[in-house]
Parts: sequence; C-alpha cells; structure tokens
Amino acid sequence: MLFDFHGTLAQVEDPIQWVQAAAVACGHELDRAKATMLADRLVMAGRPGGPLPARVPPQLAEHWAGRDLYADSHRAAYTGLAATVATSVEGLADALYDRLLGPEGWLPYADTEATLRTLHEAGIKVAVVSNIGFDIRPHFAAWGLDRMVDAFALSFELGRTKPDPAIFLRACGMLGADPERTLMVGDTPADAGAVQAGLAALVLPASEPGRPNGLTAALTLAGCPA
Repeated sequence: MLFDFHGTLAQVEDPIQWVQAAAVACGHELDRAKATMLADRLVMAGRPGGPLPARVPPQLAEHWAGRDLYADSHRAAYTGLAATVATSVEGLADALYDRLLGPEGWLPYADTEATLRTLHEAGIKVAVVSNIGFDIRPHFAAWGLDRMVDAFALSFELGRTKPDPAIFLRACGMLGADPERTLMVGDTPADAGAVQAGLAALVLPASEPGRPNGLTAALTLAGCPA
C-alpha cells in the first residue's frame, strides 16, 4: 500500500505556533496578536505544506518549478516567498523553513499510527510517496513510525513527481508489489494519478493537524480490521 505524506499521514503545525517557534529560534518572542498577523501574511505568501501562493515573484519562478525535484530549489523557493513578507525578526525566513525540516514542525494524524501498525502486523508492505524537497525519514523515526514503513519514494530523490506514473511504479518496485494489487492513499488529484499506473486510489480530504483523517478506510479496502 502507498501513502502520501502531507495531508494524508501528517499535517504541518498550526501557523501561529510555526511563526512563534521560528521567532524564538531567532531570539525573539512574538505575542499572539503579532504572530497571528504575521502568520496570515506568510501563509498567503506561500507556506511550505500550505496552500499554493497566489503569486510567485519572477526571480523565484525557476526554483518554484523545481522545488519538488531539487533540495536547494525547495529551500530557495520557500525562504524566498517568506522573505517577501516584511518583519523585524532577522533570519525568520530561514528559521521558518528549518521548522519544516524537523518532526516538531509536523503532527501525524490521530489515526496514522494505528493504521500503519495494523498494516504492518498484517504483513502488508507500505511505502510513502511524496512530492517533497527534503528527507522525511527522520520525521518517521522521531514519531516511532519508521519500522512500519518499508520504503520511501521521494520526488527529490527519484526525479519524478506525482502524478507521473513513474513515481508510483517505482514505489511498487521498492515493495516488490504488483501495481494492479496496490492501493495509493492520498488527498489530492496528483495522488489519484496512480490510476494511470494501474493502481487503485483512495483520496481523502486533508484534516486539521492531529485530528483523525479517515485513514481507517484504507484498512477496510485492504481487508484488515479497523
């Protein structure tokens, strides 16, 4: 079984907490009102793991296009977008991005651990397939979920992004799985692109951080008790 990462197994932290924690890393403390105002502007500009920006400055266009294929472009794109928001906190753009690189900047959904554990105990191999510009293996290790994931198919390592059928087929190859007997679970049309590679697809709506995400539906399709 294949799972998307962001919006399927985990969600980025609350944006106000994101801004306050990054400011502290820069030696500043922001009260909630200031952090809320700044968070709103940063999310609109383009937050990693958040909604797509309404506008990408021309000087960032190349990095934005390659953000899920190259680690340096991923960082340059998102720190560049954050830098378009005026702030008195020096170094905030990099600190905001650094929150993304660590497990503290994310929250697994409430049903993620139970879903992965049930599949693992049933002997069903699991791969995480993600359009992403950095390594998320340390996140799973910190959450105690790494032993329940057999493979990671990450776009910046494979040079392919969803919905390209190649990334789904590569993930199946990592597991030794037949695509026609494999389910891709995600939250976007890009995840549903797995159908073009011969897989079945289950698309769930993304939930708020830390809440259940409906992942037990995947267990039902896999024939496992929820």
